[in-house]
Amino acid sequence: MKNLTAALLPAVHQAGAIIMNHFHAGVDVQQKSDASPVTVADIESERVILKALADIVPDIPVISEEAASGGVSYSAADEFFLVDPLDGTKEFINKNSDFTVNIGLIQDGKPVFGLIYAPAHAQFFATLSPDEVVSAHLDFSSAAPTFDELAIQKIHTRAPIDNSLTAVISRSHLDSATERFLADHDISETRAAGSSLKFCLLAQGEADVYPRLAPTMEWDTAAGDAILRAAGGIVMDEGHTPLRYGKRESDYRNPSFIAWGRAPNA
Repeated sequence: MKNLTAALLPAVHQAGAIIMNHFHAGVDVQQKSDASPVTVADIESERVILKALADIVPDIPVISEEAASGGVSYSAADEFFLVDPLDGTKEFINKNSDFTVNIGLIQDGKPVFGLIYAPAHAQFFATLSPDEVVSAHLDFSSAAPTFDELAIQKIHTRAPIDNSLTAVISRSHLDSATERFLADHDISETRAAGSSLKFCLLAQGEADVYPRLAPTMEWDTAAGDAILRAAGGIVMDEGHTPLRYGKRESDYRNPSFIAWGRAPNA
C-alpha cells in the first residue's frame, strides 16, 4: 500500500492544485440529473486521477462519481477503486475549506486502502497497511514531493470517555434523525465538518462518533472508511455490521451508518 500511495501522490497533488486554482478563481455551477452540483473542478480532478490509476494499476476497474453520474455503467468486480475527485462540492462552492480528493480500494466488499487529500488544509491521509494510517502536510502550491520527502505521522483513534463523547456532524446535511441520535447518546460536544474529513477527525483521535443517517454514495465513504478502520475504528450499518461495498443493485448507494472511533464496548 505504501507503493500505491507513493505512486498516486503526484496525481493527487496535481488534482489538489487544480481544485484550489478554481476555488480562488471561482467556477460556474451546474446540476447533475440527481440535482446535486458539479463544477469544472470536479471534472478536471477526476480526469487526472483516472489517468493516474489507468497508468499505475490498469487491470483494476475504477468507479468514479462524475463518470457514474454521466451514465457510465460498471460490471461487478471483486476488486475495484472508488473515486470521488472532489468530495464536498457544496463546501467548495460556498468557499468553505472542507473538501477533499478521495481514492479508496475495495476487495471482496471491504475497503482496504484509502487516500484523502484536503488541499485547502494542506492535509494528506493514507493507509500504509491494514493497521497503519499516516497523515502529512502537503502544500498544493509547492512542487509535488515524493512520498519519502513527506514528514509523515502515524495516527490512530482514541478510547472514548463515558458520558463525554465528541460527535462530528455534517455541516451541509444535518437532519432530524441525526439530531435524535445526538440526543440519545452521551454526546458532550459536536464538531461540524464537511466531506470525508469527518472520518479523518475520528482517525486522528479528535472525535469519537460520526452518525450519517442521510444518503451517501460508496465513493463518498470508501477512502475515509478504509482510513478509519486502519486507525482502529469501524463503520457500521443499521444492522450493526461493517459497511460493505460493491452494492451494484442499489447503484452503489450506502444505507445509513454510524462511524465509531472505537467499536462500541471495545
